[in-house]
Parts: sequence; C-alpha cells; structure tokens
Amino acid sequence: MTDTTHEPNAVAQSGAGAPGSDPLAFAYWVPNVSGGLVVSTIEQRTNHTPAYNIDVARTAERVGFDYALTQVRYLASYGADAQHESVSFSLGLLSATERLKVIAAVHPGQWPPTVLAKLGATAQDLHDNRFCLNVVSGWFKKEYTDLGLPWLDHEERYRRAEEFIEVLRGLWAEDDFTYRGDFYRTRDVTFRPQPRLQPEVFQGGNSTSARAMAGRLSDWYFMNGNTLEGAAEQIEDVGAQAAANGRRVRFGLNGFAVVRDTEEEARSVVEEIIAKADVDKVNDFGNAVKQAGAATADKKGMWADSEFKDLVQYNDGFRTGLIGTPEQVARRIVEYKRVGVDLLLLGFLHVHEDVERFGEQVIPLVRQLEEEGRAEAASGASSEHRAEAALVS
Repeated sequence: MTDTTHEPNAVAQSGAGAPGSDPLAFAYWVPNVSGGLVVSTIEQRTNHTPAYNIDVARTAERVGFDYALTQVRYLASYGADAQHESVSFSLGLLSATERLKVIAAVHPGQWPPTVLAKLGATAQDLHDNRFCLNVVSGWFKKEYTDLGLPWLDHEERYRRAEEFIEVLRGLWAEDDFTYRGDFYRTRDVTFRPQPRLQPEVFQGGNSTSARAMAGRLSDWYFMNGNTLEGAAEQIEDVGAQAAANGRRVRFGLNGFAVVRDTEEEARSVVEEIIAKADVDKVNDFGNAVKQAGAATADKKGMWADSEFKDLVQYNDGFRTGLIGTPEQVARRIVEYKRVGVDLLLLGFLHVHEDVERFGEQVIPLVRQLEEEGRAEAASGASSEHRAEAALVS
C-alpha cells in the first residue's frame, strides 16, 4: 500500500514502561456538545460553553487528571442539539492549560489526513506535545449522508481508518512520503516541521476489525464500559495481536463515575438517571449503534450486548461499576488496573463539581493503593530472592 512505511513502537512513542508499572492515567469526557453525558431528563449541572469547559479543564489539571477527550459531533443527535467542533475546541483547552493532554476525536472521511497531519505537527509545537487524536471510524450514518459524504460499510470504514493513521504517521516522520492506498494517496510529500514527538493516537471499537487495527497501529485502544472479565478478555486479545506485530498497545476503559458520601446515595443517583431516561432518544441511539455492529461479518461490535439501562450512558459507562464511596470506587479502579487497564476515561453527571470531587477524593486513594501494591510486590520479590539464596547456599 505504501512506497515507504513508518510504524513507531507504541512504547517508544509514549514513553510507557512495562505493563502495569506506570501509574494509572485519568481522563474525562469534555462536554463540548449539549445534553451532558447521559441521555436523561435528570438535572445536569453541565454545559457545553467554552468558558465552562475551560474552568473544567483547569480544575481537572489541578486535581490530577492527565487527559481530556473532546467529542466529535457535527449534527444534532440523541440529546446533543448543539455542538462545538472537536479539534478547534481541543486547541482552545490546550491554550488554557499547562499540563493536561487533550485528545481530539476525528472521523476519517470528514478530515483529510494530510491537512490533519500538518495541523497536528503545529499543535504539538504550540502546546508542548500535549495534542492527541482519537481516530473514530464512525457509526452515525445519518451524519455522513446529511453532510453529503460517502458512507462506507463497516469493514471499509476500518480499512479507511487504518490508511488514515498510516498517512498521519508517514507525514510526521518521513521525507518524500509517498502513499498509494485505496482511500488516500500522496506523492513525495515532505512536511516541515515534523513533530519532535508524534501525537498519541487513540482508537475505539469492539469488532474483530477494530481489535486487529489496534494491534497493528494504535498507541491506545479505548474500550466501552465493561465488567472486569469483559475488559480482561479484550486486553488479552488485543495485547496478543500487538505483541505478534512487535508492538505494545495501551488500554483505556470508559466508566461513568458517581462518587458520593455513601453507596446508597451514589446508587440512588444512577437509579434516578435511568428512571428519567429519555426513552425515545435512548431507543433511537440503541437502534442506530446496533445496526452498525450487525453490519460486521461476525456480528461483533460495540453495544452488541448493551441493554436499555446501559445505553442511557452512551458508552456503557454504568457497566464499569464506579459507583459508591471514594474508597469503594478507588478499590474498584485498582482491580481494573490489575487486569491491564492503563487509563480510565470518565463521564460525570455534574462535570465540573464531579471532576473536582473525583480528583480530590478518589485519585489520592488510587495512588495510595498503587504504592501499597508496589511495596507488596517488592517485598514478595525480596522474599523470593532470599529463599533462592538460601537454597543455593
């Protein structure tokens, strides 16, 4: 497909250590579209204005969040009646912060990779290498067709997304980059400046094609909310595919966090969200995304087994079970880290105040539990070493 290829190792690209050795990273969903993070009529003290989001980003940075993910939506859908474009919004948040990395979600077919590669290189220079991309293959057919854009079937969307990432990587790393694919072509392109550190590339998807794509190309693989067992299965599968390609991919898990003083209070919030679900919008959303999954050859895809209550939080966030007191949620999070999760992508009901609460009350407990785990591992390794030495002597 290409005359010259460049595929950076994900570990070298992002500076990650051995699996499980790095502190768990935390990200939050940026509410740059209206309607909040649940399809419900419950009150959400959240809005999509730039001023509100700048305050949230600065708060998130202060209380320990590492990333923010800006949503991509161009037209009204399922409660998102007003939308700010993701890339420009991400650049605004980067300008307002100092350490927070911001992930801009983009759709192949709506952005040419050549233009985005140039934008990404400039953004890295302007913002201390904090610009990231989430390449979304897309499930929302109506948005493409209403905008007059070609709509591809499921497998073709993932083939296009792979080419999209290959073009980005090539333009960021090579001189005279020539690419001859089915969807994108370049000839002898040299961009200056090339980024000193390439933007981290995220992707999601649960289908066989999405998993294979992550194993071949992406730095990060986003998973919808899931049980410990479900997350572990995806991590084992995609991790093995990455290893077969001589790579390591890191794993992000979606979760909707409800942290309150008591477990009963937290669970009552979730029950109210579901009880006040906007039924028509949830059902419309469910029908749309399940049709996208059904288009795969093996009928595997995101939301394939999601129930109504799962779809009220549109990335299955309730299924991760981050509901309870700070201590309960922190311990649950560490369980996910033990099965291989590297990052938690969190949604909240009242984004600003809940981000602050989570950062002040939960993240320090997670760090404490991580430190205790490292101490236990070191103690166990030391005991094993002493036992081996005694046997030798």
